[in-house]
Amino acid sequence: MTATSATFRTLGTSQLADALLQARQHTLALFGQFQAMGMDDAARAPQLSIINPPLWELGHLAWFAEWYLLRGASTSAPDSAQRPSRLYCADACFNSNTVPHATRWSLDLPRTGALKVWCQDVLERSVEQLAHVAENDAALYPYRLVLAHEDMHGEALLATMQTLGVALPAGVKPASTPAWPQRAITFPGGTTSQGSPIGAGFVFDNEKSAHPVKVDAFSMDATLVSNQQFIDFVDDGGYQKAAFWSLGGRSWLLQQERSAPRGWQRDGKYWRCTQFGETLVMNGSQPVRHISLYEAQAYCRWAGSRLPSEAEWEYAISSGYAALRWGDLWEWTCSAFEPYPAFIADGYREYSAPWFGTHQSVRGASFATPLRMRSTRFRNFYLPRRDDLFIGFRTCAL
Repeated sequence: MTATSATFRTLGTSQLADALLQARQHTLALFGQFQAMGMDDAARAPQLSIINPPLWELGHLAWFAEWYLLRGASTSAPDSAQRPSRLYCADACFNSNTVPHATRWSLDLPRTGALKVWCQDVLERSVEQLAHVAENDAALYPYRLVLAHEDMHGEALLATMQTLGVALPAGVKPASTPAWPQRAITFPGGTTSQGSPIGAGFVFDNEKSAHPVKVDAFSMDATLVSNQQFIDFVDDGGYQKAAFWSLGGRSWLLQQERSAPRGWQRDGKYWRCTQFGETLVMNGSQPVRHISLYEAQAYCRWAGSRLPSEAEWEYAISSGYAALRWGDLWEWTCSAFEPYPAFIADGYREYSAPWFGTHQSVRGASFATPLRMRSTRFRNFYLPRRDDLFIGFRTCAL
């Protein structure tokens, strides 16, 4: 398998080096689109709670890599670095733990050219150092972490492009979902293993560790809810009928002043949507995306169904049913994001623990997720109100 198709969790030194270089190439291609629109000046990037200034994102990626790989901040004691950064303002500007989100537009950031030089320096020194690292999970852990971090921020940059209407760079195109039979699959249930086993490569702390879970028999859709199915909900007055919405959903709906999902526009008998700055007639067979948890829950109440739990989703997707498709969009579950029984925060302590209890568990992957990041065990997590991300849902029978 190549570095772009193999799971990042088990990549060795040479494959990791290739993947780190490829990830940065992708980051710079996306950043170039913002730069072409003048948004590499943080003050000219729209200040929204759901995005970061693109120039700050680029600097943060280099800061994270330098902090863990080059400055002696080990994953077992990550709060301080043993060596200073080569960039004079790195910690003051790009440490996400100490730099409040709202201030990132007004920081005195380095100019784009100088920041790119530092980013390239960090990458080259990291790759050079990697060549001398032992081929074992413990030694490779921080490098795999840095790769995953850049891959996740790459998807965040794509979501920012969608939010701001920035066109995709040449050669980057979201995959179109092929037509897939819509049907429900019945699963017998039983005791299954949830979580990732230790000793099989890189494991995120919120996946630790594999533990038995009892799952009752259930029936789950083989595919995500489609645009056409959601159009039926909208056309039936789904956004106007309070009975379909939770208390939190009704509050969110009033704040958003919504009568349809984000970016939808009625055009006569058609619905149009905006994708990366281009307005398109909606394809009814494609999975509906940019859906908040509240909207997914309201649709389920309207349809007489429910969202799957985390355990059901993992059980179903791991079952090997050929008819079951996943990976086109992230998927809401009905499970709050909570720690597994044996949870212990890893060195990157801010990754999971601060978000338990406030976020919702999200499973799967999206067309914007690098192939090496995809795993049936991976636990993503979003605030229920987020509808700017590449997320949809599937339903279970009541």
